[in-house]
Amino acid sequence: MNTESASTAADHLFRHEAGRMVARLTRLFGPRHFGIAEDAVQDAICAALETWKFRGVPERPEAWLMRAARNRAIDLIRADRRSLDILSRIAFDPTTEDAEAPDADVENGGPHDDRLALMFSCCHPKLATDAQLALILKALCGFSLDEIAAAFFASRAAVEKRVTRAKAYLKRSRTLFDLDNPSHVVARLGTVHHALYLLFSEGYHSLKADSPVRDELCHEAIRLALLLAKDVVTQLPATDALLAMMHFNLARLGARIDDQGVFLALPRQDRTRWDKRLIALGFQYLEASATGVELSRFHLEAAIAAEHCRAASFADTNWRRILEFYDILALTTPSPIVALNRAIACGQVEGPAAGLAAVGRLADEPIVRSYPFFYAAVAELSLALGKRPAAIAAFKQAYAVARSPGERHFYDRRLLELTPSRAHSRPRALVGC
Repeated sequence: MNTESASTAADHLFRHEAGRMVARLTRLFGPRHFGIAEDAVQDAICAALETWKFRGVPERPEAWLMRAARNRAIDLIRADRRSLDILSRIAFDPTTEDAEAPDADVENGGPHDDRLALMFSCCHPKLATDAQLALILKALCGFSLDEIAAAFFASRAAVEKRVTRAKAYLKRSRTLFDLDNPSHVVARLGTVHHALYLLFSEGYHSLKADSPVRDELCHEAIRLALLLAKDVVTQLPATDALLAMMHFNLARLGARIDDQGVFLALPRQDRTRWDKRLIALGFQYLEASATGVELSRFHLEAAIAAEHCRAASFADTNWRRILEFYDILALTTPSPIVALNRAIACGQVEGPAAGLAAVGRLADEPIVRSYPFFYAAVAELSLALGKRPAAIAAFKQAYAVARSPGERHFYDRRLLELTPSRAHSRPRALVGC
């Protein structure tokens, strides 16, 4: 086993298992040792890097990491006299011998996944929603502070303060959140829905340098959402709508990237590569969500995604219907990003001039000025009007504020398509991204 292989294995497991391990250790040792759980997992990853490059990756690397993290956590709290009772309970409780095993309750069809329980624990009612979400994304979903800042259009310093504040509240809890308490579960469910939505979104359009999509995050978000759908307390229309949206979008994931790893815009995607099974599941969940009187943002976003999945081609898309959904979404969940998406739909229904005017009205919004898809929308609508120089200028602005190599590759390609004669003289930054 060489160093590179060991490093790759450890990095893969960290991205996939860190949140699960933190949740398991927090259950074992209590929320007040949440920080120690995080440190122990980090230390276990470092130990794996050093050990595996000499001894090779073990047959059950997840179990190896969990055992190492558990032992490290015990070492870290051993000096704390208040923790002696915890260590004694851990030492003599036979159920903790399987601390590295998969969640037994989940395998038996129950909803009590440690990671899900910790998500609800993070949703302390005295914390602002943004702080709750930031902690969930940082501790359980493997997001960096920069990625959380990008998701919230906030500064890294502001996100760091939110995470620190949220950790302080969590550490005051004696146990993980009780998922058997229906009223408390429902009160916190909206934030958990939002966290899973952001987890899925990061997988669908990743800001990571190594991949423009991370399908494992999409699948993990769906797995956790399915746990909510299996429980009578959390099996609500919004849960089904969230699952519908996820399945519709996951069905299209494989067609969003070409053979060179570059994004493909919706008009250029090969729809024969869309997963029909996932689309069918999306419609099942969308139908299940149509009960009661609740109309959540997930209902509307799922309905929009459904229209794309129904269309045999881009030209066949019912953009008027999509615009109607965006009109409602703009009223119920207003934001500059929703307004931008509505403007793009408006351009498809009322023509590119109307769309460009609607996009232009957002130019003074601080959020959209740093959002590459704003400039991309300006570029595409300008191009539809025959304004090639304006389109090129807008694509250059989109490239300048692109948040990941995947985005830069996409805008680089669009610029080269519009200015092929300049391919030999493009800036060096474009070549190396």
